[in-house]
Amino acid sequence: MITATQQLGSYLESFGEFEKLAAGHDLPWLRKLRRDAFARFCEVGFPTTHDEDWRFTNVSAIAQTPFRLTRNGRARLSQKELEPYRVVGVASQLVFVNGRFARELSLLSKLPDGVKVSSLAEEIPSNPGAIEAHFGRYLDIRRDAFCALNTAFVEDGAYVHIPRGTLVEEPICLLFVSTGGDAPSMSHPRNLIVAEEDSQATFVEDYVSLDGGGAVFCNTVTELVAGDHTVLSHYMIEREHKQAFNISTLRIQQGRSANVVSHSVLLGGALVRNNVHPVLAGEGGECLINGLFIGNGHQHLDNYMLVEHASPRCGSRQFYNGILDGHAHGVFHGRIIVHKDAQKTDAKQTNRNLLLSDDAQIDTKPQLEIYADDVKCTHGATIGQIEGDALFYLRSRGIDEVSARKLLLFAFASECLDRMKQGPVRKHVEGLINRCLFQVANSAPGASTGNRCEDTGRNWEEIA
Repeated sequence: MITATQQLGSYLESFGEFEKLAAGHDLPWLRKLRRDAFARFCEVGFPTTHDEDWRFTNVSAIAQTPFRLTRNGRARLSQKELEPYRVVGVASQLVFVNGRFARELSLLSKLPDGVKVSSLAEEIPSNPGAIEAHFGRYLDIRRDAFCALNTAFVEDGAYVHIPRGTLVEEPICLLFVSTGGDAPSMSHPRNLIVAEEDSQATFVEDYVSLDGGGAVFCNTVTELVAGDHTVLSHYMIEREHKQAFNISTLRIQQGRSANVVSHSVLLGGALVRNNVHPVLAGEGGECLINGLFIGNGHQHLDNYMLVEHASPRCGSRQFYNGILDGHAHGVFHGRIIVHKDAQKTDAKQTNRNLLLSDDAQIDTKPQLEIYADDVKCTHGATIGQIEGDALFYLRSRGIDEVSARKLLLFAFASECLDRMKQGPVRKHVEGLINRCLFQVANSAPGASTGNRCEDTGRNWEEIA
């Protein structure tokens, strides 16, 4: 077992080597940001279950694993190997392998004039003024050690800039691929997305890991700046293998009358923590946080939502559904903070969960903190199993038990899908959920395992 001193020494050695060669090491503001963040991480270390925000999630498996940076160790991949992970119909797709931008694997096309989509490592030295204007301005490294660790090792990721009044019709996709290796490896991608006023766009973050790799740790932070009157959608898709650790933070800064939608779909990984933190800083803003997590085996899927209403007349909605089987452990911790000046706030929070086995576990904690006196806020959570009456009804209509379970699970998951806009991303997500639920339904006691989605190619419509 690695002690706290050994753990710190390992990261200190990695940081010393990294700082000398990282992009922008000669920029005083970035060097200070990295050093301050690393000092904060050294001060607090990894969170424990004694920290209220991490009460239900034990990250000792991450803390005790000797992860090393994969600098100059990017695996050689081909376009053919990545073909199964492409989203059809996107404006562009940036590919990052072990946290490093792979231009030869990326697809950069169909972008409107003035839209910039590039590598952060390339933009830092060539366009430091634009990066400094927003980078690290909204993220609070003092409240989350993983955000501090990401900032300390920040170098590469995506930089997206949408000019004022621009409509980007097709989605912009960021594909993060972890390949693993002989030794445990880590990466810390950092994305900066700046959408100026009156712009519209859709962004997708897709996390995958290739089979055959060892333990991998991906710790990502995305800063999304939504200018006044913007309309933005963000998708986070996590479908890594069962030796992967994934910590992601989406920090949204919303301007006046900005409308932002966040969709999260967690399907893979050993230990996953999904942080979504919008701040409605401008009057009249709207925010929807929509998510689905499906776990089996010994997966641990943690969803932490923190919505801050900082201005009046803003609305937010949180809807999260969880499906857990085997010994899977799910967490939903949703906080809504209504600040003193945020009068006329309208906020709602709902978490619904299905437990498919006696050993599956869910911890749910909806939470309201209200410091204004003219608001409308509600929250609630439910935990249950597949309804026996519904299952019996389908069986009585001649549908076998496995297919009946599949239909009921998909109906539950469709609550999440129905909140997504019709288009290529929703179609992509629906296919991923389809395949995952086929496996879950077929893993039930007494179910046939030779009928899985990837084996038969059948879809839900063919069952009905």
